[in-house]
Amino acid sequence: MEIAFCKYQGTGNDFIIIDHRHMTWSLSQDMITRLCHRRFGIGADGLILLQSSIEADFTMRYYNADGRESTMCGNGGRCIVAFAIDMGLSDKQNEIRFLAADGIHKAHILRTLSHGFEVELQMQDVNSWEITSDNELIVHTGSPHFVKNCTSLAQADIVSMARKIRYNSRFEQDGINVNFIERESQILHVRTYERGVEDETYSCGTGVVASSIACYLLMGFVPDKIITPGGELSVKFTFQSEQFSEIYLSGPAIKVFDGTLEME
Repeated sequence: MEIAFCKYQGTGNDFIIIDHRHMTWSLSQDMITRLCHRRFGIGADGLILLQSSIEADFTMRYYNADGRESTMCGNGGRCIVAFAIDMGLSDKQNEIRFLAADGIHKAHILRTLSHGFEVELQMQDVNSWEITSDNELIVHTGSPHFVKNCTSLAQADIVSMARKIRYNSRFEQDGINVNFIERESQILHVRTYERGVEDETYSCGTGVVASSIACYLLMGFVPDKIITPGGELSVKFTFQSEQFSEIYLSGPAIKVFDGTLEME
């Protein structure tokens, strides 16, 4: 059986996306792992299924590259919106609503790009967090994140540093994404180690949101732009009564290619 798929990327964070609305088959953890493998598969940081929804335009189910179903993915959310428009499931002039693991998300198309769109995605409100004794932030922005300030970020071995956090006794079982940030005037540089991928990725949407919140709470400023190894993103929010609301993540969502899978 042949299954159509598309591959999209948002600032280098790449995903296999499949329209699963009318399908009866399911993918095993082993199959998803093989499809995401960069030597023996299509290659991706994760796989997304677009499914039907009564509450919204569609449902997003996200799987990490290790084949396990995961929580919200910000870049993946922007990419599935671009996919839905390309599939004719929504009009780019209208608000798009989809259901993810953490609830309903709204999105808008800010402009059309070559092979994609600039997508503004509303994230869930954040009303709880932890600041450690070392002035690090632990916060859930759809997925759990640990944010740590880092000097000479471009040269840092963030994989080895992140694994000491991700695999410590507190986080080992459920995992946590680890973000390292460095301020340059009004610009924030972010590098992220993602659980499930178990390596550095070019970008992480929920991590960029967590890093922007960390800037506000730990440094007292809101960055004009956020630079990841895969490109530029922006985050805006309102902070009032100890709650971050109206959180919007914006950036490119680009179609890379499409193809078919031969299912056994």
